[in-house]
Amino acid sequence: MVYDLIVIGAGPAGITASIYAVRKGLRILVVTKDIGGQAAISGDVENYTGYQFISGPELAAKFEEHLHKFNINLQESEAVVSINKAQDGLFGVKTERDNYISKTIIIASGKRSRELKVPGEKEFRNKGLTYCATCDGPLFRGKIVSIIGGGNSALDAALQLINIAQHVYIINNTSNLGGDVVMRQKVVSAKNVTILNNAQVSAILGDKLVNGIRIKKDNKEEDVAVEGVFVEIGLIPNSEFAGLVEKNELGEIKIDSYNRTNIHGVFAAGDVTDVLEKQIIIAAGEGSKAALSAFRYLAEKE
Repeated sequence: MVYDLIVIGAGPAGITASIYAVRKGLRILVVTKDIGGQAAISGDVENYTGYQFISGPELAAKFEEHLHKFNINLQESEAVVSINKAQDGLFGVKTERDNYISKTIIIASGKRSRELKVPGEKEFRNKGLTYCATCDGPLFRGKIVSIIGGGNSALDAALQLINIAQHVYIINNTSNLGGDVVMRQKVVSAKNVTILNNAQVSAILGDKLVNGIRIKKDNKEEDVAVEGVFVEIGLIPNSEFAGLVEKNELGEIKIDSYNRTNIHGVFAAGDVTDVLEKQIIIAAGEGSKAALSAFRYLAEKE
């Protein structure tokens, strides 16, 4: 089968793009590793239009519910390996399990957590070290934990963990915490938080489970006893498979205001692109733009 459009990813951008595309009468396929993207593992989401406050998993569930109201061909738990140009101006999408052909593509594959790349990280992954406070925070109730990072991801994790953990250490490699001012004020005012600025983690320590971290601060190394490590040092784009399109130095796909890439017929939306801000509401809006652009491209071509 030749699809009108294949959407890669089912986060806020991919889901919105899919809904807009199917409402335009396009024959589409959605290929994704999971549904919800970063929204599904976010903590509190404030001021998403229509919701003054909603949790990330709740919002992701609303997205998925909306997606399933349409007759959309969905291939879930299927990672894309590559995209390429096929014959007659079509595109091929190769996954771990199959190959698909389409007239257009929207890449909305989002981002994933950046790794520390220090000794002990791989050994203690899921043994006290995690990249998702929303998913794993409740497992550390009453324990002493550390958050590695100082931006919005770290602040979001901290706001979740201060109500769960006994104590939270924030290891920040700059002189001050970054991120949203309101979030930062809430974290700084919490009584069970210790912020270590200008500090870097050099190793994750443990036996069978994590029991500490080694940090370097003021040219001195010291060990801090913790039972959990939450790595929140930002995200990297899931764009390795997209060798066909042009990217910036961060690996983000370059797009114009119509969500067009440098390849005619290939569009991109959301956090995987070089769009200025990475927000759920922006990703959703970019998804709708990409779908409308793909529809316009097909209409003009045919």
